Amino acid sequence: MGHRQRRRSAGPARLLWLLAAIAALLLTAAVAGFAMSRPGPSSAATHSGSAVLSGAASPASASPGAASPTATASATATPTPGGRAAASPKKGASAWYFPGVSQALSDVRATWYYNWAPESGQIKHPAGVEFVPMVWGAKSVTADTLRRARGQGHTLLGFNEPDFASQANMSVTQALDLWPQLMAAGMRLGSPAPATHAPDPDGWLDRFMAGAAARGYRVDFVALHWYGADFSARATDQLRAYLDATYQRYHKPIWLTEYALIEFGATVTYPSQAQQADFVRASTAMLERLPYVERYAWFALPASSNGNSTGLYRDGTTPTVVGSAYRAAGTT
Repeated sequence: MGHRQRRRSAGPARLLWLLAAIAALLLTAAVAGFAMSRPGPSSAATHSGSAVLSGAASPASASPGAASPTATASATATPTPGGRAAASPKKGASAWYFPGVSQALSDVRATWYYNWAPESGQIKHPAGVEFVPMVWGAKSVTADTLRRARGQGHTLLGFNEPDFASQANMSVTQALDLWPQLMAAGMRLGSPAPATHAPDPDGWLDRFMAGAAARGYRVDFVALHWYGADFSARATDQLRAYLDATYQRYHKPIWLTEYALIEFGATVTYPSQAQQADFVRASTAMLERLPYVERYAWFALPASSNGNSTGLYRDGTTPTVVGSAYRAAGTT
């Protein structure tokens, strides 16, 4: 069976979606610091994603690659303050600043998060919640950006959707030429996160991984995005097929750094809150069981005021229906 089919456009529909999300957040509160400029070194970024995988994974062959250090993710749940249920070390969230963001990170029981930037900026994360920096695109590869990222943690996420013109928009050669500077930061290093077709032979990520292997470059884990356009109970199996195909292709740990159910087309379509919550419960249970999935992050922590989004929290203590489901996920 074939790999997933692209069911969305990368241009006007995404722009309209982003503008709607901004408007909704600004109506809810004066959101200081919420920025949409993706490559800015201190900006919180927003959204990008990919379409649903259709059918089962095709047979995959492993691409050669540089040796990967031992995975740092632990299978042991992380204790949370106040005697609450322990949270999975896999469970995270993508987030940008909104009033109450720190409370929401704690309440949703995330153990890590990122904001598409090299430092946390206005987001003051609570104790026990790890921030993971990102080098968003080519303009972010500077000595200052990498110095600031090193001060934030031990793991670094690579370029954001370089296969999309509306995102990092990088050729494979450009990404490979810049990669030694990311390696020199001395941090555990995740691959660029493609928007689509991660396991496809001769796709963007496949050519990057082959080029990294040929040059002897280090890639410690693979970062992925996935957005499902099938809102039925089949979505979890479709996500797993995509993950399985990617793992079989590269044989490296996987971080699923953006995922949700959204259909991108002439208009952006969301499932009902109940459908999204059902997917949260089924998908997180699956992700917790997959040994090669080190981490996953729902898109996204903040919700729009009208509920027509995938967001988890309206403020620091008010989860959506989807947020309540994600809050309960991965806890013991």
